[in-house]
Amino acid sequence: KINCVTSQRPEYKSCRSAALESQRFWRFVGSALAVAAAAAALVVLRQRELDRRALEKVRKQIESI
Repeated sequence: KINCVTSQRPEYKSCRSAALESQRFWRFVGSALAVAAAAAALVVLRQRELDRRALEKVRKQIESI
């Protein structure tokens, strides 16, 4: 709580720093992007593995004919 000099009214001021809040925000954005990139990479690797298994299964079925 502070007293404003011009209006002589008590005002409330946040103790948080704008620079600190900005740093926390960008840290959060960076970590969210990192998690998204890791998840996307895992999806791609999993899809490749499933495609490989499907092709192998088809190849075995063709060979057995």
